[in-house]
Amino acid sequence: MDLTDAPPTAELVRRAAELAPLLQKNAIWQEENRRLHDGTIEALTDAGLLRMRVPTRYGGYESDMRTVVEVIAEIARGDGSTAWTLSVWAISTWMAGLFPDEVQDEIFAVPDVRISGILSPSAVGVPADGGIVLNGRWSFNSGVQQSSWNTNAAVLAHPNGEYEPIMVALPVSELEVIDDWHTAGLRGSGSVTTVAKDLFVPQARVLPMGPVLQGQHRSVRNAASPVFQAPFMPTACTTIAATALGLGRAARDAFFERLPGRKITYTSYESQAEAPLTHLQVAEATTKLDEAEFHAYRAADRLDGKAARGEAWTLEERARTRLDLGATCQRTKEAVDILNTASGGSSIYTTVPIQRIERDVQTLNLHAIMHPNTNLELYGRIACGLEPNTLYL
Repeated sequence: MDLTDAPPTAELVRRAAELAPLLQKNAIWQEENRRLHDGTIEALTDAGLLRMRVPTRYGGYESDMRTVVEVIAEIARGDGSTAWTLSVWAISTWMAGLFPDEVQDEIFAVPDVRISGILSPSAVGVPADGGIVLNGRWSFNSGVQQSSWNTNAAVLAHPNGEYEPIMVALPVSELEVIDDWHTAGLRGSGSVTTVAKDLFVPQARVLPMGPVLQGQHRSVRNAASPVFQAPFMPTACTTIAATALGLGRAARDAFFERLPGRKITYTSYESQAEAPLTHLQVAEATTKLDEAEFHAYRAADRLDGKAARGEAWTLEERARTRLDLGATCQRTKEAVDILNTASGGSSIYTTVPIQRIERDVQTLNLHAIMHPNTNLELYGRIACGLEPNTLYL
């Protein structure tokens, strides 16, 4: 296994930006086929973007969070489904780095392995000799059909009647796939349902979630890495915020690409660019995108800074990361709504990107962990002196 010098942030962002034409070309195919195009996956792999959260001893980069956010946001300017799937692969790859080292040796034996995962503990395990037996199903399992491993949440049923949150590492080949991803947005992410039926999971591939949520894990060789010392939920939340941020930029790109020569029908404006309404819309959308960028980058810089300094996380800081995620989604959606409204009736054609961007952003804002209302309420509870109403902090 080769150690690899990580490319600098600017280089990875440049590689991501160069993929935009290909991603835009493949976007309609991905919507129609409800999964990523093989050419998209090949391009992500060749650019080294699947290695951002792989431990260096397996040829990975162990990229910091700011790098991950900037790269995924750039991918989202090309296609939202691709960026979302890449973000899920990044989180799940990072999660694999928290398992015992012998499990990592198994998972990362294949270069550029793709690992998907689910945070919702919708399966139940029971103790068995040498491990657990798992039954249940996971919806919204993004990219799983094009992945080799899953890192999925579940609960372990103890004999005393108590349930313990756990994370399990599963070969995708051992799961049943239900092709039910028929949706309005992020169609290319292939977020189908997977099912475990009496699936035996060795004990080494069962990770208690309590310590993980507090930033503890079972890897010896990753213990000193700042990337793997970061807490789970702030890491996951900040990673997925990048897709929303990039989609906002994509909407701005799409709007300005079509602006030259456009008129406002049924008005005297021969050029939409000359209308004061357009000026106000562009300025307001830009302001909201700037605010989204502030929140996404603040969350990333907080993660990197605290990891580098070895600082513990307060409850307020954890909740503030959830707030940053909610605010990024909220402000991005507001910006995209403005630009979509300003794009006219011809923008409803499937060949016009902004209608897809609008649907993708709406889908993100409905995601349980990304919903602005949920995240803002959570922070408000803690700011007002109440206990959090979730373990996912």
